[in-house]
Amino acid sequence: MTARNAFYAQSGGVTAVINASAAAVIETARKNKSRIGKVYAGRNGIIGALTEDLIDTSKESARAIAALMHTPAGAFGSCRYKLKGVDEDRAQYVRLIEVFKAHDIGYFFYNGGNDSADTCLKVSQLAGKMGYPLIAVHVPKTVDNDLVVTDNCPGFGSVAKYVATSMREAAFDVASMAKTSTKVFVLEVMGRNAGWITAAVGMAADEETPVPLVLLFPEIAFDETKFLAAVERNTQTFGYCCIGVSEGLKSPDGKLMAEAGTKDAFGHAQLGGVGPLVASIVKEKLKYKHHWAVADYLQRAARHLASKTDLDQSYAVGKAAVEFALAGKNAVMPAIIRTADKPYRWKIAEAALTEIANREKMLPRNFITADGFGITAKARAYLAPLIKGEAPPPFKDGLPRYVRLKNVPVGKKLATTFKV
Repeated sequence: MTARNAFYAQSGGVTAVINASAAAVIETARKNKSRIGKVYAGRNGIIGALTEDLIDTSKESARAIAALMHTPAGAFGSCRYKLKGVDEDRAQYVRLIEVFKAHDIGYFFYNGGNDSADTCLKVSQLAGKMGYPLIAVHVPKTVDNDLVVTDNCPGFGSVAKYVATSMREAAFDVASMAKTSTKVFVLEVMGRNAGWITAAVGMAADEETPVPLVLLFPEIAFDETKFLAAVERNTQTFGYCCIGVSEGLKSPDGKLMAEAGTKDAFGHAQLGGVGPLVASIVKEKLKYKHHWAVADYLQRAARHLASKTDLDQSYAVGKAAVEFALAGKNAVMPAIIRTADKPYRWKIAEAALTEIANREKMLPRNFITADGFGITAKARAYLAPLIKGEAPPPFKDGLPRYVRLKNVPVGKKLATTFKV
């Protein structure tokens, strides 16, 4: 069998460990040179494929690829670019196949979240209709943790570890100042529709380290009266209160409280500012001195505090993606299956993209306490293994050392260009 090339691309918001999946794809492909020729990466995600802007990963040393394991963000560049439906814009998909054909690409690995799963499925389907031999495998990634079928999503465990740690550390600070200064601290975290990251903030508190927390989930409509009562109760009892709020918090009428009125490249409402909004409500109604922070990019870029579990799983799904492809499995995704909580055990299984694309896994109601402001024991049992283990990057002169790849371009073969 003649070896064919592979195409790998990163999509959407990057994570502290997405490059571990990239390393796994490349390293596993290199071990199977009789089946896979070169691994080409898309510069800036799927845009690289559309514009025939490919990166030749064979120009990178084994050491550089291995260093991706401890390097955050997207080594080849990512993008927020949503392909339309095949019926709406067939030309985009035809262009992808043209580029793949020109570079003898027989394997397509797309590393992303919900929209990427949908794109991967559509590309696979169109390739079949066009008679082009292509195996497409989705590599899961999303800090939002909202892909269905898989127990959890690579990237989430490290964000969860970061926000829980940040809230715990901030709580110690607030507690020490509360008598004469700040009494309320608000931390805004990511999570458009699903409150997984907000739930992770709840891990800041446990029996050994109690923290008076109020959590605001996107699944629970904001009730100002009940919220203020909870904050007042905590402040009166403990002297201070810490609040974790999802960027996707919704008002009683179902509207996003922090919607800016603009859309991102995926057509989602542009969010921002719910943290200071909640803080302003506390100030206006309760008159407490407060501080707020928005974790924003810090929560997903914090490789220095990555979860070892998350790192291991990110590599595992990349490795499995190549193995699935070599086994002829098409339009599938490596899913993480939890087999036990204590001790924590997991495995990788094959999941069909038809069962994943355009679906969203919300935080279960039984993970949220009855009052809507905390997490249950069931949530803690789910979250605890995902944040365990440390895997710090190498440090030099007090700072982490990350790798920047050469990203050598592949020569273009098509006479036509494509605008995105």
